[in-house]
Amino acid sequence: MSRPGATAALLTAALLLSACAPSVDPIERLGMKAADRVRPHGPAGPQSYRRWGLSAPLSPPPHPPHPPSRPLALRAALPPVVDRVATADRVVFLTYDDGAEKDPRFVDMVRELRLPVSLFLTDSVVGPGYGHFARLQSVGASVQNHTLDHPAMPGLPYAGQRAEICGQQEKLKSRFGIRPRLFRPPYGTYDTTTLRAAADCGVTVVVLWRAAMTPDGITYRGRDKQLRPGDIILVGPDEAMGPALRERTARLLRRVQASGLTVGRLEDYL
Repeated sequence: MSRPGATAALLTAALLLSACAPSVDPIERLGMKAADRVRPHGPAGPQSYRRWGLSAPLSPPPHPPHPPSRPLALRAALPPVVDRVATADRVVFLTYDDGAEKDPRFVDMVRELRLPVSLFLTDSVVGPGYGHFARLQSVGASVQNHTLDHPAMPGLPYAGQRAEICGQQEKLKSRFGIRPRLFRPPYGTYDTTTLRAAADCGVTVVVLWRAAMTPDGITYRGRDKQLRPGDIILVGPDEAMGPALRERTARLLRRVQASGLTVGRLEDYL
C-alpha cells in the first residue's frame, strides 16, 4: 500500500474507534483527569500536609480493637444508634453525606493525607457521579448507606422505609461490591420502623453525629461544646456558594489537631 493510502486507512480506523467509544459524563471526565494523577498505593510526599493547609502532619491513629466490640449489636434485635464511639483513643471520625459534591482534588487530599473518611451516599443525589466515589474508595474512603431518595423516614410505612434502605444497599453492592453495615437516616431522624427496616436490610449500626462542620464553624449536639475522643463529625454539605469540600475539611482538621486529636476509621470501631 502507498504511504498516502496507509495514512488514510489509519485515520479511518481512528475515527471508527472514537465513534465506538462510550460517552463520558462531563463530571466523570473531570474526575478521570484527577484520577490519572492519583496513585492510590503510592507514598505521600513528606510535606504533603502543607499543601492542604495544615501546619503539621496528622498523627497516625492508634490501632483499633480487633475485632471491634459490638455488645449492643450482639444483644439487641435492632441496630444501636450512635453519635459517638465509647473509646479512650484520641480519635474522631469524619463523615460526609449525600454525594452532591464531587471535588476531584478531594480525592488527592484523602490519598495524600491517608485520611480515613466515611461517605454516606444517596443514590438520587449522586446521580451519574458514582465513578468519583469509586475513586475515593480506591484511595481508602469507605462507602455507606444514606437511602435511595433522601426522604424523612419517621412516619413512613415499613415497606417504604425498607425499600429506601435495601434499595440503596443493592445499588451500592452493584457499584462497589459491598453491602454496607452502617446507615445514616436522612436529616438524622428515625423511628422504630426505621430501625426494623435497617436491621432487615443488613445494617448493624445506625450512625448519627455529635458535631457538624458548617460554614460558620462547628456546631455540637448537647451542652459539651468541645471535640472529644470518639466524636462522630458530619462535614456538612455546602448549601450555598462557599469553600470547597477540601477547604472545609482542612479547616476541620486544624481544629482536630488543636484539640490534640487525630482521625480514625469509623468502621474499625463499630
